[in-house]
Amino acid sequence: MVSSNPGEPTAPHPSWVIGVAAWVAIGLSLFQLWQPLAGFLPPGVLPFESILGAQPATYFRPIHLVWVLCLGFLVYPISSTMRYLDGLCIGLTLWAGWRIVTFDYQGIDHLLNGLSTADFVAGSILILATLDMARRSVGLVMMLIGLVALIYAAYGNLLPDILATKGFTVERIVRFQVFTGAGLFGAPLGIAAGAVFSFVLFGAFLQVTGAGRFLIDLSFALAGRSRGGPAKASVIASAAMGSISGSAIANTVTTGALTIPMMKKLGYRPDQAAGIEAAASTGGQIMPPIMGAGAFVMAEFTKTAYGDIVWMALVPALLYFTSVLLYVHLMAVKADMTGLEGDGQALHVMLRGLHFLLPLVLITLLLLWNYSPVLVGVAGCAGVLAASFLRAHTRIGLVDVLAGLQQGARLAISISVACAVAGIVVGTIGQSGVGLQFTESVVSLSEGRLWLALVLVALAALVLGMGLPATAAYIVLAVMTGPALQELGLALITAHMIIFWLAQSSNVTPPIALAAFAGAGIAGASPMRSAVSALRLASGLFVIPLMMAYSPLLLNPEDGWLGVFLGGLFCAGIIVALATSLEGVAFAPLPLFARGGLLLAAGLMAWPHPVSRSLGLGLLAILLALSYRWRRAASSP
Repeated sequence: MVSSNPGEPTAPHPSWVIGVAAWVAIGLSLFQLWQPLAGFLPPGVLPFESILGAQPATYFRPIHLVWVLCLGFLVYPISSTMRYLDGLCIGLTLWAGWRIVTFDYQGIDHLLNGLSTADFVAGSILILATLDMARRSVGLVMMLIGLVALIYAAYGNLLPDILATKGFTVERIVRFQVFTGAGLFGAPLGIAAGAVFSFVLFGAFLQVTGAGRFLIDLSFALAGRSRGGPAKASVIASAAMGSISGSAIANTVTTGALTIPMMKKLGYRPDQAAGIEAAASTGGQIMPPIMGAGAFVMAEFTKTAYGDIVWMALVPALLYFTSVLLYVHLMAVKADMTGLEGDGQALHVMLRGLHFLLPLVLITLLLLWNYSPVLVGVAGCAGVLAASFLRAHTRIGLVDVLAGLQQGARLAISISVACAVAGIVVGTIGQSGVGLQFTESVVSLSEGRLWLALVLVALAALVLGMGLPATAAYIVLAVMTGPALQELGLALITAHMIIFWLAQSSNVTPPIALAAFAGAGIAGASPMRSAVSALRLASGLFVIPLMMAYSPLLLNPEDGWLGVFLGGLFCAGIIVALATSLEGVAFAPLPLFARGGLLLAAGLMAWPHPVSRSLGLGLLAILLALSYRWRRAASSP
């Protein structure tokens, strides 16, 4: 039986394949954990240091990719009847990887005369293997985007002037993509092989030790008894889980398996339950301290310490989850829902799992102290394992540790391959120079208007997000549109943070909203209705980036906390005005004129002028006060 869902194994596995894949995955995780630790050892301490020591990026990235590809061919076979083809692919990939790591990068012969036949074939094999694994583990569109980038590099000279570029020979494309560190083995793969892998492994250990379940249980204990409690608990759990799963879709499936049935039982429609979970899980990718993989890419692209990015992203992330919680509450008010029955168990849950907060505190502090994200991830893995041994009821054995190592490596396959393909796209942009042309096009089409450029970037994010994971979409958008936003006056980090947020929107925006579709599958709801519901709940993904451009929402030395507070106040006002207007209820049901007034208040607060924003905030306060009086009047005898 073949699965049509990318990211899932495509055929049943014989027991021997399962065993081999398990040990390959465990070996990959141990290699990844060892590399940052080996860097602390002085030269000459390790035997066979050239093999066992810390590898420079020139060798580490190819080794990582080859290992991931070999694991991928075991986990995602082409079919159950043609496994010999996967064996052939593994053999060719290993040979190609050996040619790459033994290549003489210091010589100039390949620059003068081109690659040798063997090196050219090896480079071609790795590119094709990566594209094929993208098709198997991520989806057909991911492979096609990488393929289109390569075809554009070869035949860009045949396109109209606005898109035309110099056409390159296949040999030059392979040489640039594989042997320069600017394409396939560029920064995206380097980040995926470093910081991202260590945090994915950290998330896997949270799951096998029970720490992830503790966070979900605690969320339900804290919010379950309030009005619409399971939905609010879903939002809190997704915020707490952060980017543990590394993907909004996986987050939806993980927490949604518990929260969606409970929301339906409470009275939420199936599409509402799916939309709530999708919107909350998407927010997990923007919630500090462990944001999605794209945040580590952002730190590399902007040369900003990851700890600084955590501080900058905190207020916008809190605003996003406030927005989702507000929508959930208003839905519960409209439907006159109650919370879960029974006594609260928050203190009991907290006492049973209090020790699992220690590794979360550890990684938060280390990130804020600007330690290397790779080392922080490794420290987090050690911390969560150590924490599990502090209490008898959470101690795990060697089998569980090996399961965590295996799970982390398997989860990293799609992430590393997606980043490798994104590196191909970025390499093509750099080799062809099309990035400058695209920047000029965005500036020209927007006619110098920043808000219109943001709309164009948002549309591009939606189109890319239909086929690319959010991290890959961010990488491509950052390279293509980041310079345009900077040219229109945005600071580097602000431009990238806006692009990072907009890249998440594809998870919940029709016509292809993968996180919402995953939630719909659990809820038994219409995928499109679930996507529409998720879009409304996740409207903060569009409002908050707009306010980043026109308000000091991102903490920086120039504006300080006062500027962030004022920017956050007006942004919160817009969120409240939009939510109450769209849902038609605040403290009481709202008449049509009040809903129109709330939309007007949101527009006034969005306009970047102190007088306009003050008027909008005042209008919002008046309308909310009226709604409160209407509720009092309706409840009085």
